[in-house]
Amino acid sequence: MPPKAKAAGKGKAPAKRKLAEEFPPGEVLTDTGKKAWKLGAPIGQGGFGLIYLADENSAKPVGADARYVIKVEPSDNGPLFSELKFYMRAAKPELIQTWMKSHKLKSLGVPRYWGSGLHEKGGKRYRFMVIDRLGTDLQKKFEECGKKFPRKLVLQLGLRLLDILEYIHDHEYVHADVKASNLMLSHSDPNQVYLVDYGLAYRYSPESVHKEYKEDPKRCHDGTIEFTSIDAHKGASPCRRSDLEILCYCMVQWLCGRLPWEDKLQDPLYVKDSKIRCQENIPQFMLTCFSSEAKPDEIQKFMEEVKSLAYQDRPPYEKLRSILQTGLKTIQAKDDCKLEFIPVSGGGLPTAKKTNKRKIAAEDESETDGSPIKKKKSVTKKKEVNGVKRSPKKASKPRKVPNTGKRGDPKSRLKEMGTQTSPGLAQKSRGRPKKTSTS
Repeated sequence: MPPKAKAAGKGKAPAKRKLAEEFPPGEVLTDTGKKAWKLGAPIGQGGFGLIYLADENSAKPVGADARYVIKVEPSDNGPLFSELKFYMRAAKPELIQTWMKSHKLKSLGVPRYWGSGLHEKGGKRYRFMVIDRLGTDLQKKFEECGKKFPRKLVLQLGLRLLDILEYIHDHEYVHADVKASNLMLSHSDPNQVYLVDYGLAYRYSPESVHKEYKEDPKRCHDGTIEFTSIDAHKGASPCRRSDLEILCYCMVQWLCGRLPWEDKLQDPLYVKDSKIRCQENIPQFMLTCFSSEAKPDEIQKFMEEVKSLAYQDRPPYEKLRSILQTGLKTIQAKDDCKLEFIPVSGGGLPTAKKTNKRKIAAEDESETDGSPIKKKKSVTKKKEVNGVKRSPKKASKPRKVPNTGKRGDPKSRLKEMGTQTSPGLAQKSRGRPKKTSTS
């Protein structure tokens, strides 16, 4: 008998990653440059293995004020290996310092690479990498602020990220996974922010030769589903415009609290189609996210500038900075190098509100999140006339108007709001696993 054909979409499952065993404090690891590093207490776990406090080897134990962390994973795992390639090529301290000097920057939010190597213990081999120790991530700050950042803070973060992205782009890489949980404050300076997790970093221009645009169905929707670029949704390799498109979605979410497609993240096709509609009509997209009074014009201009880029174009970083700086002037603020994480009230378009029970639904059907709100029957109290309770006469029912699909019915409003349901079956998001802070 001929062998049975495999079901479509099903293949060999990827091998499970092994978790690194926990090393005791005081374990010494020697990198490829023969420099010895001493491990302290483990402070977190990522998708690759464990994260330890670390310091240069000495007779002293590693304290809570250690300046470095070491990421450790079994050598046959892949995530740290991919990230390590970026750090070795683009995050050496001297490279970062030279670029900062040439661009007249006091700081740059790229963690510095201090060493790496292989370590053997108990007959097993482990890969490790030494980088700067950082503090808390911005996702925690975002939640502490009620899932809204002040406009000044968002513009400041946008300016910091433009510096970071320009640096890594000039060193032949794109990040491909910018988001609040991948942004961390400095351990020593709460006004400095760093972009971390280069597990999806892609070398888009090896030896200064840009990769060609090519869609691969096997790579569709790579990244974090709510933020990933349209290029990634289509299975194309990320490029510089991809990073900036992701940054646009992040800034909008930080300002208004949520993105319009966050209600259906389990359906990547719906999310992709929503983003395409967003790019086709950016002014309308902004009105779905913000009230007309709170709409940040600079974000709209920023998005329109990014939209105009071709796949291989070098972004106009200076022009994009100018747009954000103009936004600061609009709100009579300036980048004073202080990041203030304070709760914000209002500012964005509210989500569906609870209807006051005492209010009578006397208006036509309307949509807030894409689904019609059913009218509640009004309850009238019996009047008392001459000591006898009598029910008032019922009002005549309004004449039903047939649904013609014209302006005013729910279907046409859905089209106007850009909330048409995407075709296709729901698929699982292929976002990256949640990481822990390296604080």
